[in-house]
Amino acid sequence: MSFLLRVELPDVPGSLGRLATRIGEAGGDIEAIEIVEKRDDVAVDDVLLELVPGTMPDTIVSACHATPGVRVLWISRYAAGGQLFLDLEAVEELTASPAQAINRLVDLLPVTFRADWAARVHRSDGIMHATDAAPAELPFVEVVRSQRAQRAEIDGDDNNVYAAVDLSDGEVVLLGRRGGPEFLDSELARVGHLAALAVGIARP
Repeated sequence: MSFLLRVELPDVPGSLGRLATRIGEAGGDIEAIEIVEKRDDVAVDDVLLELVPGTMPDTIVSACHATPGVRVLWISRYAAGGQLFLDLEAVEELTASPAQAINRLVDLLPVTFRADWAARVHRSDGIMHATDAAPAELPFVEVVRSQRAQRAEIDGDDNNVYAAVDLSDGEVVLLGRRGGPEFLDSELARVGHLAALAVGIARP
């Protein structure tokens, strides 16, 4: 079974190798790693791993915490298969069919950013396009003019962590994770960049 592990670790040589060794000894087989963010002397990595039958996620968490300087930010099952979908692959998909670039962006964001769902929401017309797991009803969320993407909250919903992405023309994309982890500044910058590319492709 695939799991996604988000960890914070020292950004020094050998740190990732030590963590990988501990995970392997605890029964985790690492399939892929992506650096999500670097700040000061700390890195945040997403680690996709398979657990040996009988291994519990708590065992992996304990092994990580036993590694000096490592902190587990999140662990959950990961249903997108045995790989991480990278931004460059998303760009290639967006350019394949320019007229559908914005809807394709919605389809790609969950797997690119390890989220549960995404939806394109119009200020007046409501949901225009959404992935299967998206809620049936979503409000329009105003994005601060100086930003392309931002963290968002929706009244009455304590189950999802949201990012809102401005598409202009009275539209936004909402991206949701059930329970977490919180969207990092680096993720907001990346999703905003992809949204700008999609809009530029679809509305030249």
